[in-house]
Amino acid sequence: MQSIWAAQALLADGWHEGVTVALGPEGRIASVTPGTAPGEALRVGVLLPAPSNCHSHAFQRAMAGLTERHGAQPSDSFWTWRQLMYAFLDRITPEQVQAIAALVQMEMLEAGYAANVEFHYLHHRPDGGFYDNPAEMSARIAAAAETTGIGLTLLPVAYRFGGLDRRPLGAGQRRFGTEPEGYARLLDGAARALRDLPGDSVLGVAPHSLRAVDPASLADLAALRPDAPIHMHLAETRAEVDEVMGHLGRRPVQWMLDNVALSRRWCLIHITQMDRQETLALAATGAVAGLCPLTEASLGDGIFDGVAWTGAGGALALGSDSNIRISLAEEIRQLDTSQRLRDHSRAALATADRSTGRRLFQDAAEGGALTAGRDAGRIAEGALADLVALDMGHVDLEGLRGDSILDTFAFAGDSGMVADVWAAGRHVVREGQHIGRDAIRAAYRAAVQDLRAGL
Repeated sequence: MQSIWAAQALLADGWHEGVTVALGPEGRIASVTPGTAPGEALRVGVLLPAPSNCHSHAFQRAMAGLTERHGAQPSDSFWTWRQLMYAFLDRITPEQVQAIAALVQMEMLEAGYAANVEFHYLHHRPDGGFYDNPAEMSARIAAAAETTGIGLTLLPVAYRFGGLDRRPLGAGQRRFGTEPEGYARLLDGAARALRDLPGDSVLGVAPHSLRAVDPASLADLAALRPDAPIHMHLAETRAEVDEVMGHLGRRPVQWMLDNVALSRRWCLIHITQMDRQETLALAATGAVAGLCPLTEASLGDGIFDGVAWTGAGGALALGSDSNIRISLAEEIRQLDTSQRLRDHSRAALATADRSTGRRLFQDAAEGGALTAGRDAGRIAEGALADLVALDMGHVDLEGLRGDSILDTFAFAGDSGMVADVWAAGRHVVREGQHIGRDAIRAAYRAAVQDLRAGL
């Protein structure tokens, strides 16, 4: 039985000193004992619950830095970026997807995440036809997780239409398309792919958006995996709000509130285009806000109202979406600083008993576990051992205690402060680097060299 001794550890009831955490079978925490001596346990400076990355499109990592030129339109936006993404997809192969996903998962682990919730919509051949194994691309994501040891929640995406007028998918969307029967086959194949992974892997469902599926089918899609997470993009852009208003007569969030039995099982991604009434009502359902602040800023989506959401008790999680930059610290920082810029305020997300960094870190750990369907997000007996240790020898962390550690990580730090990460007890990051780093990076280099040729 492996044991970790932390000089400081953040438990559910706050900070404790001299904490011994024993890891038991099946990657769970066997015991948590504060006020102990180190003994023969592995010593770390500070131990935290490691969040799950709630939203990722792994393949987009290979596009980072390639979409910053001005397009043909008078102004660039999410929609012009999407056209560049579709052109990129004409080239990518299953082998390249696997290599890219492994790098993404490695970078998530090195950033302090223990799990990857992969919103996976790249299903088919470039011409839109099925691979011999309909779940070939899902199997590639699972194979990457076998390499990296990350906790994987795989969400095959249902994507049927090109818009709410039910127009056929365009040329750039052919690799996404799923009719109901084909989607069921995809789910079955994805389930088979996960059987080779450790028991903490999870299969959920993901209707892409109100634009891409029949809104009336949401209940049927949710019923395909009745106890699993269900994720959906919602209210990301102004154009999306206008389209939903034009076809359904309500704004996207209001339509969901009126027509879907939302609960803690649901993760709604982005929701940057909500009014205050929608924000408060949606927070009350228990659905988790899946926020990707770095991507939302990159695409010009808008600013999520974190002050109103958290004030109403809403649950949130953090993801890296387009993976243009994978950094837990920077996602926290972007979320909070966007509130400051909008409201001309400081530390509005702090509470009387928790600093800004601590509150957002704990919320991301607890909410991320919900979105991943993982019994994690806390350091407690019986929970999955999703853990992250920070390097208290780092020049900016030296001598700090309690909440100041997480404030410094969030506002002055980066992934270089991460020392060790365990995913369901698998010790995959040691002294700041993933144990398979060199081979994963070499495979990625080979994959993108061919993929980017001629772009």
